[in-house]
Amino acid sequence: MVAIIVGLILIAFCVFSCLPCGLNWGCDIVNFFKGFAPVLAAFVGLIAVFIGFADVKDKKEAKKEAQAEESSQTK
Repeated sequence: MVAIIVGLILIAFCVFSCLPCGLNWGCDIVNFFKGFAPVLAAFVGLIAVFIGFADVKDKKEAKKEAQAEESSQTK
């Protein structure tokens, strides 16, 4: 229950800070997102590359295991 109340308070603060009648941080927030977008894209790309390498490694390992099972069954 406390987490819901804290979450609602933080959402209300976020909305209040973006509104012109509030803190009027709207243009500052947009500038932050403009600067943060390339950093976020690089981070997500790096994670995607690591996941891709792990996937290739897992597929090679699964193929080796399948070949080992086939060779043990044919004997």
